[in-house]
Amino acid sequence: MAGKKNDLAELSMGELIEELAATKQEALNLRFRNATGQLENTAEMGKVRKQIARINTLIRSKEIAAAEAGN
Repeated sequence: MAGKKNDLAELSMGELIEELAATKQEALNLRFRNATGQLENTAEMGKVRKQIARINTLIRSKEIAAAEAGN
């Protein structure tokens, strides 16, 4: 998972989509670990959810920029 917001902004659309898939998989793994009682730091789940939201925001902003450039 990419570290900072600035790192994410530099990624291409394809890389962002790959990062989103990896982060969603990480969220799934955390949910399973939480359900089985193996997750000690539950704050990780919130961090991963915020990371997913950041990636989705960047993807959408790139889509909007591409649409505006096409006009």
